[in-house]
Amino acid sequence: MYIHREGFASIAIAFFVLLVIDVILWLTVPLTTLIGILSFIFLGLFLWIVSFFRIPKREVTIDDDAIIAPADGKVVVIEETVESEYFEDKRLQISIFMSPLNVHCNYNPLKGKVKLTAYHPGKYLVAWHPKSSTMNERYTGVIQHEKHGDVLVRQVAGAMARRIVNYHKEGEEVKQSEELGFIKFGSRVDLFLPTDIDVKINLNEEVKGRQTVIAKFKRE
Repeated sequence: MYIHREGFASIAIAFFVLLVIDVILWLTVPLTTLIGILSFIFLGLFLWIVSFFRIPKREVTIDDDAIIAPADGKVVVIEETVESEYFEDKRLQISIFMSPLNVHCNYNPLKGKVKLTAYHPGKYLVAWHPKSSTMNERYTGVIQHEKHGDVLVRQVAGAMARRIVNYHKEGEEVKQSEELGFIKFGSRVDLFLPTDIDVKINLNEEVKGRQTVIAKFKRE
């Protein structure tokens, strides 16, 4: 396991702030038992912040005919819907909700050429809200596979998230399971896939980024 580079500044700030608060409490509050309890809580909070930016070592799935999970989390949506930003037709939407306890790095679900990357400011509805995909702060990316066509990947901020990082640049070639970006704190990732794709996961299933096969393209 290692700590993602997006977490270095946040971890340093959290350490400094919590340390200053703890020192002030020890110098001003006479109740040592209370201070000890608060210090223990601060330590737990700091360790949680560190764990949020963890990147575990794991075996990576590479399959040119598959969509690999772009994030850790729980599958909260599997349904046909009209995707209006790019495709303007029916697509199969699969959404993965990342709780504050999940790893929050995002990955490319397939290899290909980046055709679109677009940032949209927005609200901060809870990430499982049906309208969060179109109303919340989000990044939309489209990857074109040479054989299977276009797939849309959308990073969606949640109620706690206040920063989405996206590493894609239009026109570049990306590899499956490489880093796509990072979302700080609770959030979700949406996939918009062909409606005839063979889905390999179930609603409410826990999936692992870079590892779980979400769906398989049907062979021609």
